[in-house]
Amino acid sequence: MRIIRAAIDHGVNFMDNCWDYNNGKSHVWMGRALRDGYRKRVFLMTKIDGRTRKAAAAQIDQSLRDLGAAMSPFNAFLFLLGLETLPLRMARHVENASEVAAWLERQDGVTNVRYPGLASSPYRALARKYLPLGAGSIFSFDLPGGRPAGRRFIESLDLWSHLANVGDAKSLVIHPASTTHRQLSDEELTAAGISAGTIRLSVGLESAADLIADLETGLRAVAQMRTEVTA
Repeated sequence: MRIIRAAIDHGVNFMDNCWDYNNGKSHVWMGRALRDGYRKRVFLMTKIDGRTRKAAAAQIDQSLRDLGAAMSPFNAFLFLLGLETLPLRMARHVENASEVAAWLERQDGVTNVRYPGLASSPYRALARKYLPLGAGSIFSFDLPGGRPAGRRFIESLDLWSHLANVGDAKSLVIHPASTTHRQLSDEELTAAGISAGTIRLSVGLESAADLIADLETGLRAVAQMRTEVTA
């Protein structure tokens, strides 16, 4: 099934994480190993940590046999239930993300909107090649003002859920510098490719107008904070 990308067409033989877009609601915790059984030459020649993909796949098969790492029937049911609506959901994810990213790029209080679907993105050509149906719905942007600005922005949102996972039907937001990356200094954040004011979005299926209105509330709160600091 081609939703956004056809990974195997570009040499990807192993993938994981099936609980986000695939399921849609993060109801199940599971992953998958994808093997390209129709391209034997590529499969046998490509190396993984010095081993052939065939050897790596054999190790996975043996681990499944020995450890019994298989999902329960109910988890399989939930996964397949979500999978039925995947094409429809992905189209809405991409549509909303494109609209939100374009709006953010026009805001004075926002910098570095990192969405490959934007015409201004340095990765636009790669997105068109590898993601012909859309550039997904997970991206980030920066707020001048560092950690205080990021925290104030998050605290001012109502519709967006403050969660660390991605790919959910509902829209998710997080400020890495005060959560997932809080142990890093500003210099270390920069070395990791983000800033103290970076905000990560996972755009969901709600009304794009409502999502933008909530983001606008957050940006106003950050602007008010700057006014208070300079007063």
